[in-house]
Amino acid sequence: MNQDLVREIGRRCAEQKIATIDLDATVMESWKREAQTTKRAFPALPETVEEHYFRGDSVCWERGLLHWLRDEQRPEGPAGKITFAVRVRMTGSLKQHIQRIDGTLWKPYRQNSQSEAECVDVLNYWPEDDERPEGATPLRYVTIRVRFRQGGWFADVSEVKYFAVASNEWDWSAQKLLEWHREKAGSVEALHDVLKDELAGGVMPCGRFGANAAWFRLAGITHNVLTALKRIALPERWLRARPKRLRFQIFCSAGKLVEHRREIDRSCQVFCVTAVSGLWGCPR
Repeated sequence: MNQDLVREIGRRCAEQKIATIDLDATVMESWKREAQTTKRAFPALPETVEEHYFRGDSVCWERGLLHWLRDEQRPEGPAGKITFAVRVRMTGSLKQHIQRIDGTLWKPYRQNSQSEAECVDVLNYWPEDDERPEGATPLRYVTIRVRFRQGGWFADVSEVKYFAVASNEWDWSAQKLLEWHREKAGSVEALHDVLKDELAGGVMPCGRFGANAAWFRLAGITHNVLTALKRIALPERWLRARPKRLRFQIFCSAGKLVEHRREIDRSCQVFCVTAVSGLWGCPR
């Protein structure tokens, strides 16, 4: 049902040719043996999508996933390039390699009152070179060096911290790549907040895994229906509206009957009903 919904949205928004999959885990405490992995996202995308992107944190730094992303003839997914950026787990060898980088190569990245950050491409570091799929280019490593302005004053603050991102995108500058990867925090994490706090996905109804999975999937379908409603049926100013705003300003707004020339105008129906019926092509 959800795949059919997403594909119908794609058909009605055919001008949207780019899709970015942001992966981030949300904590659902469970000890159930029947727990299963989540479904694949790329096969659920509309056929109208022509460019595919993927962003993930360090939990995605996993050989099987990276191999699948880099293989342009990948099974169970779209053929062709998937541009991706994944947070790298900082190993001892990678940290030593970063610390040997010439200090003049570092470029300003961002700064605030507590710290300043610089970034640079990590050259000649390809530990997975022997494992990459045939025809795939080496991964590009971009690292961030964060220096605290009051380093050493407190025992729990290190003087320098390093973070790294791996990608198969070589044309962007290091700063652009890092900023694009950072946008994940404003998309999928915000989505978790909406699902759990506004669409009842954060409180499971019972102790059975199957019923809880169905509950959470219904929350996801609801989110997609609301997204379709905002993109297709509502004015542009509603694109970033959260469910709470939609509920108080639209869904809970009663329709009214207008008497004009001794006739009752029934066109002023409840707005959410007319919008949804128009979305699915049903007669009003």
